Amino acid sequence: MQDHKTEDGVWLYDLRVETVLDPDRPPVCRHVAGESFRVEGEALVFEAGQRVSMYALAALLPLLPAKQRETAPGDWMSTDAEVACPDPHCGGRFRITREAKRWFAHAETTGLPEARGSPYWTKDRP
Repeated sequence: MQDHKTEDGVWLYDLRVETVLDPDRPPVCRHVAGESFRVEGEALVFEAGQRVSMYALAALLPLLPAKQRETAPGDWMSTDAEVACPDPHCGGRFRITREAKRWFAHAETTGLPEARGSPYWTKDRP
């Protein structure tokens, strides 16, 4: 394992985003309890057959990079895990769970020519 204390970069959480339903409010959008996807770095990873509404995804996308980063214990991004479907009549929600952390070296993720190394996705990663 590399010594990340001497390397410029950032730790990011992998995320799991799972559809959950409010038992008292049925969904009006296409939400199926238990369907999910993962966020690994900048990639959204869907297993075969898993789906998410593009309208719900549009509401979730701005929150995912913030949820990947380390936050203070009292920050709502640390304590709140569920996001409601953007349709006010829908009982669908999305539970965002932080999972393992990954190290992303700045040189592997930057577009700045003077700081650029090999992209992280071209390297063997555990």
